[in-house]
Amino acid sequence: MQKVNIVCVGKIKESSYREAVAEYAKRLSRFVSFSVREISEGKNPEEEAEPILRAAKGYIIALCVEGKKLSSEALAAELKKQYDRGAEVTFIIGSSCGLSQRVKSAADMRLSFSDMTFPHQLMRVILCEQIYRSYMINSGSEYHK
Repeated sequence: MQKVNIVCVGKIKESSYREAVAEYAKRLSRFVSFSVREISEGKNPEEEAEPILRAAKGYIIALCVEGKKLSSEALAAELKKQYDRGAEVTFIIGSSCGLSQRVKSAADMRLSFSDMTFPHQLMRVILCEQIYRSYMINSGSEYHK
């Protein structure tokens, strides 16, 4: 079973966001070994870089505004490609101040969901849904329309 991780800075404060992440984690359990690792927020992205990089394993995808934009189908294809390679996948979400250049440079891929800015706590929910959607696409499910 493939491992998919999210490494993120900070804790989710909103209970509705925590519940949504937990629901997607439950749904994903039929496809992958899924985990979320929270890193303590530092004074700046440079201070957060070392703990993020220690926690990141396998094929690393950093979420950042200057990243590549993918459709849901393209993200599904990327995750399938990593599955076929036997690679663990780690997504990284920075704090409200973003990610350090060191973390972005260490990533195998930079991914952007939009030119818009989202709260990093909400981004965790959006990312979980898109990971779930990817596995549903790859399984041929009707979930993705």
